[in-house]
Amino acid sequence: MRPTGRMHLGHYHGALKNWVRLQHEYECFFFVADFHALTTHYQSKLDLDQFTLDMVVDWLAVGLNPSVATLFVQSRVPEHAELHLLLSMVTPVGWLLRVPSYKDQQANLADKDLSTLGFLGYPVLQAADILVYRAGKVPVGGDQVAHLELAREIARRFNHIFGSEPQFEQHAEQAVKKLGKKAARLYQKARRDFLERGDEEALARAQALLGENQNLSIGDRERLFGYVEGGGRIILPEPKELLTSAAAVPGVDGRKMSKSYHNTIRLRERPEVVRQLVRTMQTDPARKRRTDPGEPTKCPVFALHEIYSGDDVKSWAAAGCRSAGIGCVDCKGPLIDAINEEQAPIIDRAEQFENNPELVRAILLEGSEKARDEARDTLDEVRSAVGLGRR
Repeated sequence: MRPTGRMHLGHYHGALKNWVRLQHEYECFFFVADFHALTTHYQSKLDLDQFTLDMVVDWLAVGLNPSVATLFVQSRVPEHAELHLLLSMVTPVGWLLRVPSYKDQQANLADKDLSTLGFLGYPVLQAADILVYRAGKVPVGGDQVAHLELAREIARRFNHIFGSEPQFEQHAEQAVKKLGKKAARLYQKARRDFLERGDEEALARAQALLGENQNLSIGDRERLFGYVEGGGRIILPEPKELLTSAAAVPGVDGRKMSKSYHNTIRLRERPEVVRQLVRTMQTDPARKRRTDPGEPTKCPVFALHEIYSGDDVKSWAAAGCRSAGIGCVDCKGPLIDAINEEQAPIIDRAEQFENNPELVRAILLEGSEKARDEARDTLDEVRSAVGLGRR
């Protein structure tokens, strides 16, 4: 996430709740994208340090655990910038001009000068963010699939240009022997089945076999990933999307909750502020008077009920709205209680971090060092492949 300061309910239900779940299912890297903040806000003189602290306090308060997942700051891992530079050498400009959000953001951010190399090339930096960890899966919504496909295309092009090596097949065959007799036999059979019959299940078996084997170096593992498909060494594996369903959270004015619309309910907000904000939320415009019936599907408040309320409360609210049996203030009551109930443990967990910003900085420093260890391995392979030599 870009460091924009305090998070709001849209961030929580759109991404953070999912992150909390994923950290227990995968090895996860979550980072503060401060380089990305500069691609569009380089003139704004943002207090990125304070925004980072505020945002990461929210991450920790909702349940991200630095002993389980890696939390770090992008700019403290310079390998992101180095891989971005090397990938930019092989990425055609035409690919970047076709990125769907390129013209959209220029139109939506017309008050900013986005005619910069940094803005044009941010999808390459985004690809570097993913590829530097050789990530297998990236949690994205449907609107981000195109960006991930570009990351795959960049990886594919890089592998095509730099993935060949002298005597590749001999090196690959030597690596097969390191699997052990049984695993080597299974790998070779799966490779034949895929190359001769296009058996995708066989390819998946071979890839799973490589993922489980602990006897291979990173270089040998990537050689065998490429060998099983009949190609060269895969230096940068192509990431796959982990599609996530995110709730669309309306803001207090009925539009999508967004800081740019100034319509948010922040995480860690005081109960009385939540009460005031929800009570002023727009409702179905057809209900001009208390006695006018409404339509819940046209009401932003009911959209929040879909996120926060059980079936009994939703049925009560929908029936009361359509019959004018309850007023909008009545409908908002259970919603206020539900939001404040959700916020209470988040506020409690946040207190130790709010009162000790040095603890947050220490967490990010430790996470950044761990991320660098992973990223260095990738950059060693990349530098060697392009002919720069290992550092």
